[in-house]
Amino acid sequence: MGLVSEFKDFINKGNVVDLAVGVVIGGAFGKIVNSVVNDIIMPPIGLLISGVNFTDIKIKIKEAAVDAAGKAIPAVTINIGSFLQIFLEFMIVAFAIFMVVKAVNRMRAKEAAAPAVPAAPGKEELLLTEIRDLLKSKS
Repeated sequence: MGLVSEFKDFINKGNVVDLAVGVVIGGAFGKIVNSVVNDIIMPPIGLLISGVNFTDIKIKIKEAAVDAAGKAIPAVTINIGSFLQIFLEFMIVAFAIFMVVKAVNRMRAKEAAAPAVPAAPGKEELLLTEIRDLLKSKS
């Protein structure tokens, strides 16, 4: 089997296509969550903490300076606001994925709980049933 045919078999498997669709949808969903956090949730939080842009909350470790050659050295900061904003985005995405998985598991449980339809009896079973019924009627 050649490399091209092996690759074709690999791509045609359902799991690869499902994974690709999931990655594309996940990327789009991430953009939506990012917008919800940045544009809807964080502005009111910033307003509550004295109108500060949440991503501007930083702890300065070292002030900005200018070296002997006149080159600017940027300040060294710990970006707490940016970290908290990204953490909030992660929590929203994780909760949404949890809810989707929970719904899928609930649907699978319903499918598993549904009673299986018994298979139709075969020719031998039908013949044996007729013989049994005939013997019962003679006795």
